[in-house]
Amino acid sequence: MPGFHWSPELIAKYNINGPRYTSYPTALALQAPFSEQQVQEALEGSDDPLSLYVHIPFCHELCYYCGCNKIVTRHQHKADTYLDALQQEMRFYKTRLGKRQCRNLHLGGGTPTFLTLQQLTRLMEMLAEELAFDAHKAEEVSIEIDPRSCSREKLRHLRKLGFNRVSFGVQDFNEQVQIAINRVQSEVLVGNLIEEARSLGFSSINLDLVYGLPLQNTDNFSYSLDKVIQLNPDRISLFSYAHLPQRFAAQRKIKDASLPSAQDKQALHLQGIETLVAAGYQFIGMDHFAKADDSLAQAQRQGQLQRNFQGYTTHGQDALLGLGVSSISQVNGVIWQHEKDLKDYYRRIENGQLPVNKGIHLTPDDKIRADLIAQLICHFELNKSDFAAKWSIHFDFYFASSLEKMKPYIADGLVQLSHDSIQVTNHGRLWIRIICSAFDAYLENQQQQYSKVI
Repeated sequence: MPGFHWSPELIAKYNINGPRYTSYPTALALQAPFSEQQVQEALEGSDDPLSLYVHIPFCHELCYYCGCNKIVTRHQHKADTYLDALQQEMRFYKTRLGKRQCRNLHLGGGTPTFLTLQQLTRLMEMLAEELAFDAHKAEEVSIEIDPRSCSREKLRHLRKLGFNRVSFGVQDFNEQVQIAINRVQSEVLVGNLIEEARSLGFSSINLDLVYGLPLQNTDNFSYSLDKVIQLNPDRISLFSYAHLPQRFAAQRKIKDASLPSAQDKQALHLQGIETLVAAGYQFIGMDHFAKADDSLAQAQRQGQLQRNFQGYTTHGQDALLGLGVSSISQVNGVIWQHEKDLKDYYRRIENGQLPVNKGIHLTPDDKIRADLIAQLICHFELNKSDFAAKWSIHFDFYFASSLEKMKPYIADGLVQLSHDSIQVTNHGRLWIRIICSAFDAYLENQQQQYSKVI
């Protein structure tokens, strides 16, 4: 794809802290307390089908780079206790959903494949019983997999349960990088699991890579990219490592000196984009790649790609119900998050309460800005007249301060602004988080809590 390049000057200028915009407002804008009544009103406000997200927080081992909400344990029975609470939570939501259907499911974590075959079966039976979720009729039933906690037998079991999409966390194939992040897994293991998933008829296989990890350089990352292309997944996620040791204790085990510089990290990013695009993958948004016939790629070409708390999606951003500790929901213009601490989550469940910790009602301005940011981060262009008509606003007047903030991006060739359009250039796609931030009304008071954009 032409037009991508990096320069030390722009890195020095724009490598600031900023959100990834899986939502707008972001989770930092949520406020506590947030009542069950507000959640109930949101769920009753529409009959649109919901997508489900279930958070499984447990991991067998600690990966040093990880910023997820997780609990590292070898005690398998803890998952049984968690499933008990999760079933009670489902019952709470069941009484509030009415006739709303749940059509899609994603299991994330943590490590969902921490669960045994019996525990996975129990979870799916609970979803069927309490929320009438039929995995065998759903369009997408997906799960995140740590290859070290999976097996051919577990993949076969997942397929029987109705799962049709799998995402394998590879991160990097270089052994020294794997040792540095405490996540050692062999190429043979990953290759065998992908081969098995393909033979079982999973409709989509995704591989996660992370750039900016300790000891990574363009030489050893080239090997990882080549290996991924050989494995031929349907989708590839290329995430930026967010180094926030002040927030995530495990990251303190990673020495700052082992991390690539901002310029080197940008070089890794470009290397990933150029290599994957050359291999035939369509560049989706800022961190996803998909084969041309994949639903994400088709949605982007048709102008229908969307973004929610799981990243790029075809299922909308305002009909997502999160279950489990720390999960986030967005339904009918309301965002809420469950308790992040497992003890607090259990306490709420035991007291007969929804485990909601904080939330926010989107204002009319929030909804307008959320729509604009979603358009830019998914499609990299915006028709000002169409957008103004949709929201009954005068575009240039409404966004006067934002357009003023855009002037440096225009001057640096990241954005082209005309009378009737905003167009992010190919080079500007590397800086899409910064470009979107010009329209963020919350950012000034939150900026230092985010990771660097590079």
